[in-house]
Amino acid sequence: MLLSSCNQPEKIKVPEEKDMAAYLLVYFKDSDHSLHMALSNDGYSFTDVNNGNPIISGDTIAEQKGIRDPHIMRGPNNMFYMAMTDLHIYAKREGLRKTEWERPKSEFDWGNNRGIVLMKSLDLIHWTHTVVNINETFEGYDSVGCVWAPQTIWDKRVNKPMIYYTMRFNTGINQLYYSYVNADFTKIETAPKLLFQYPKDSISYIDGDITEVNGNFHLFYVAHDGSAGIKQAVSNSINKGYKYDPKWYDFEKVSCEAPNVWKRIGENKWVLMYDVYGLHPANFGFCETSDFKTFTNIGRFNEGVMKATNFEIPKHGAVIQLTKIEAEKLKKYWATHF
Repeated sequence: MLLSSCNQPEKIKVPEEKDMAAYLLVYFKDSDHSLHMALSNDGYSFTDVNNGNPIISGDTIAEQKGIRDPHIMRGPNNMFYMAMTDLHIYAKREGLRKTEWERPKSEFDWGNNRGIVLMKSLDLIHWTHTVVNINETFEGYDSVGCVWAPQTIWDKRVNKPMIYYTMRFNTGINQLYYSYVNADFTKIETAPKLLFQYPKDSISYIDGDITEVNGNFHLFYVAHDGSAGIKQAVSNSINKGYKYDPKWYDFEKVSCEAPNVWKRIGENKWVLMYDVYGLHPANFGFCETSDFKTFTNIGRFNEGVMKATNFEIPKHGAVIQLTKIEAEKLKKYWATHF
């Protein structure tokens, strides 16, 4: 995968859903802390473009020499935006760090980090990348204990990407925050603000995923409330007013995280995908809905209708729609270059 400059053309046609013919899954693996991509023509069977090997190595783009939690979005300018956690949880074991964590666990808890990797591309092949550290961007954030699982959504009111993420201070509870990013997708412009307040003050809640449907914003997230599972909050505003719903929306008896919602092309049907990390080995779970109230379980990868043909143990993924030309170009590039 090439890391280079990518300038936005003056005029470009943004494809609509009727133009879409494929799906792109981005994910990472614990074994390499790097970026992976898989394609699907039908939204059921996914094939990794590089036979299960990374397309971008985490040590080439992240200060901690590893990335986690990749999320991808297509903007209204037809640019692809990707955000990832700058974190390697096995850096000491891999000889990348002398300590278990970047800072002492007693002060900043498990997996502490301060960085987000921002990437941008026109063609899914040539990418720019920037590391943004919250503590270096805004005064008063030296005590940030983590900045995890960043995702982006385009705020049409202000015509710019809104990034939202999990953050905590020192060893406190993890909560969901949001900020706005500049047009070049290289800098966080606004200080973190709370996106949603869980009703129990002592409960950590992480891994937000926002989908707009018919004027409502559906926020799926992970509540560590007894066990770790998926809940939903809904608002008519992109960054406020989310109403708590006590219902669990996953179908797992073990812990899961990393919800991601994506639409089936040409159907009134959305897929809620999540990382079932309580399994050994871990897997992705899937359910479907047409109204965001009633969900149908469709199982896990390679245990039902959903298939992972040439890769295993994916972690924290996200899916977007592609045109046939975009998918074929990406597939051809990886078939002929590596």
